[in-house]
Amino acid sequence: MTRLATTGLVAVALAASLTACTNPYDPGQRAVGGAAIGAGSGAALGAIAGGGRGAAIGAVAGGAVGAITGAATTPQPAPPAYGYAPPAPTYYAPPAPAYYAPPAPAYYAPPPPPPGYYYRY
Repeated sequence: MTRLATTGLVAVALAASLTACTNPYDPGQRAVGGAAIGAGSGAALGAIAGGGRGAAIGAVAGGAVGAITGAATTPQPAPPAYGYAPPAPTYYAPPAPAYYAPPAPAYYAPPPPPPGYYYRY
């Protein structure tokens, strides 16, 4: 029993370690993964519903549907980013209208008289 448990634990550990080696953006790898999951679940449901022959039919149908679904749901990879991110846009508000006070009234001197003209006092 201990040998069987150890073998099963090693198999699960190897399978779990291989899951990190996949590329989620590759449609082929996603199709293979979807086919494996679909075949396993189809075989289990077919075995429950119809026995040995139902398991085989369920595995084939589940594998086909899983492969198509896995390939169809492949996400697009993000575009590569080169260099630094562009700076955030800075928006400047126009200056607020200022209140300009009119000039204070001032005394302006009269212009000088024309030449040859004299004031009388």
